[in-house]
Amino acid sequence: MKNKNNTTKQLNSISDIRSFFYQNDVPIYFIGSTSFNLLGADEWIKGFKYISLIDCFDGAHPDVFSPKQELPHDKFESIEEINNYLLEHPEVREYIKKRSKGNKAGLALFLMFDSKTEELAKGLGLEIMFPTAEMRMFMDNKVNTNRIAEKAGVPCVPNVLSPIFDYNHLRTVSTELGEELVVQTPYGDSGHTTYFISNESDFNKYKEEIVREKEVKIMKQINCKGSAIEACVTRHGTIVAPLMTELIGFKSLTPYKGGWCGNEIFPNAFTPAIRSKARKYTELFGEQLHKEGYKGYFELDFLIDEDNGRLYLGELNPRVTGASSITNHAVFALADAPLFVFHILEWMNVDYKLSVKALNERWANQENIDGWSQLIIKHTEDTLELIKDAPQSGIWKILDDGQLQFDRMDAHRRAVETENEAFFLRIADTHDYLYEGADMGILIMRGRLMTDDYKLTKRAKDWTKAIRVKYKSLIINDKREIPQSSGVFAK
Repeated sequence: MKNKNNTTKQLNSISDIRSFFYQNDVPIYFIGSTSFNLLGADEWIKGFKYISLIDCFDGAHPDVFSPKQELPHDKFESIEEINNYLLEHPEVREYIKKRSKGNKAGLALFLMFDSKTEELAKGLGLEIMFPTAEMRMFMDNKVNTNRIAEKAGVPCVPNVLSPIFDYNHLRTVSTELGEELVVQTPYGDSGHTTYFISNESDFNKYKEEIVREKEVKIMKQINCKGSAIEACVTRHGTIVAPLMTELIGFKSLTPYKGGWCGNEIFPNAFTPAIRSKARKYTELFGEQLHKEGYKGYFELDFLIDEDNGRLYLGELNPRVTGASSITNHAVFALADAPLFVFHILEWMNVDYKLSVKALNERWANQENIDGWSQLIIKHTEDTLELIKDAPQSGIWKILDDGQLQFDRMDAHRRAVETENEAFFLRIADTHDYLYEGADMGILIMRGRLMTDDYKLTKRAKDWTKAIRVKYKSLIINDKREIPQSSGVFAK
């Protein structure tokens, strides 16, 4: 699909690329639970719209479309099911039809999708700007990721790939990995399917989940810190963004021990050696993905072994992620173009030139990085609660007494001016239910939220506590079946 103003012109610079998207006439959609993962894309790309199940902005965002009528549906078990619900919704179909250009409905981005999504999109005339669901599913499998890393020459934590029949079998196949193990099943988000096993009692807690898989990843448990890096496979090479810290398993944010609950990006967050190695490994992994037929956006989690300083690959996310909001709004991205712009460009039928080496060198320059952090706040109690009142999305200020005060409506985190302010994106709203693991909202703010030894700062704790206070809810004793998803966004 081509932009009518650029059918033959080659794009020869970042300036040309930016101009191309400012003049874009092709409808482009991010379809999903919320607009979170690609928030701000509409400011870079003319004709970019969000089709969201949850309207986090209560109708105040001009580029968010959310169907008003809720249709009967089964309990959502996945993000894919939410997307399919949206694509089948009459209001969504009419909205896409009205914005179509001739027989072309436009281009679509999803956080997650399956074969049914592909069929529904094709029926609407939408072209999906990602590799096939089959390819993404294959690469998203943690066992397959491990094998791709081996081919790429990217080290993983010492591990064994094997089916597991019982506890004794687990110990037999993992003899060389020691007593403390981490077992991961092929699929799972934000620590849901990462199990820490030291004894048979630990194993029995997760036995059913582990033994039913054809193959799992069994790793040596290491003393590590998490990090994340996003990148994009293009025809000119792999563009690599700076390495970010990860917030993992904080009990005040998530009920999951290995659960992702935020990120930080700031200058000199890691040693030059770690940054260089992460960039090299990401480029190698991107090259291998290209050989496998993949192109576009991806994210890698790296684990830094604190005992020996080694860097290991944790996992691959072949898509945009929950960390994308940090990557795409930092100074290095705004000075050139956000990573998602290069992903979309790669999927449009446009001839362009790009020096990936020069771009990567600029993005690796620590002077081009400013400090931002985000907290992903989940309901951490094993309760079922009905929300009676919820804080609205926008810019909030924290007062001297620790109370929060809503300051103004804004959809862009760069509206945050000081460390006493934060952008809050509400997920759970009035009349929704809170259950263990339910996504409540995201706080994005300037500066750091962890100490150098990876502990939450007082500011992080104060903001988390203050935003929770803004939620008023009624505990329901009868934990009946309710419509809910397994997560509205994913890392």
